[in-house]
Amino acid sequence: MDPRPLFLMTDPSCFDVCYQINPWMRPTAWSPAALAAAQSASGELRATLQTAGARVETIEAVRGLPDLVFPANAAIVLDGKVLLARFRHPERQGEEAVFRSVFARLKARGLVDEVVDLPDGVLQEGAGDGIWDAGRELFWVGFGPRSTKSSVAAIRRTFGREVVALELASDRFYHLDTCFCPLSGGEVLYYADAFTPQAQATIRERVPQALRIEATAGEAEAFCVNAVNLDDRLIMARAPASLRAKLTAHGYRLTEVDLAPFILSGGAAYCMTLRLDRTSQPHSAILAAE
Repeated sequence: MDPRPLFLMTDPSCFDVCYQINPWMRPTAWSPAALAAAQSASGELRATLQTAGARVETIEAVRGLPDLVFPANAAIVLDGKVLLARFRHPERQGEEAVFRSVFARLKARGLVDEVVDLPDGVLQEGAGDGIWDAGRELFWVGFGPRSTKSSVAAIRRTFGREVVALELASDRFYHLDTCFCPLSGGEVLYYADAFTPQAQATIRERVPQALRIEATAGEAEAFCVNAVNLDDRLIMARAPASLRAKLTAHGYRLTEVDLAPFILSGGAAYCMTLRLDRTSQPHSAILAAE
């Protein structure tokens, strides 16, 4: 079995910003030049992942589904089990059938093992609102703007793992992955004001102060919390110097990609990828098994 991390990405050739379902989306700023920049940025992100030692599966674009470029919202994947998303907004609901077909193909190739549907009436927008924390062996689950609170129990039942619920307080940070990123060293990079007071208290209870890296408003608005973490490497949108200093002080190496065209739609590096090979087995146990 290939031990390299495996990510899903989408061909960006049909990406545009033609509607608004979050405050970041700016259809009037879209242009043919923005599409060309998006194609270049997606290619750079893919190449960066590959240089970092990852494999990338790229799925086809579908005209009329511009946000298909954000496969993090397609599903939660752990231990080969795929929990398919159900989207709140009609503009994205057409993605559900596409991703169902994609995961069926991946299953046929042995890249995932099982595909599971959410219970009726539950809205849950994939790894955007269901983030696996390997060090703590639990899911952080966001709810509010997009995913319903009922998704918390659905994720717990599906995967049989501990789930910590965090209510999001703002449509500007509509998915958990826009404002919360658990890191390989046990730290959590997050933007506190994106959460309700109760959710902020939960984070403080669960994460010691020394491991909490708080992003400023400017750092969060640059979509740098929406990052991909591979060991000590963080792949993210262009970062303010202040955030670069914080992360470097914790021993992380940053690789920055100009993802401005995707930020026009409210997404960045984490949104543009879906990790397919996450496992609940601790890394030490994996090494022992090998």
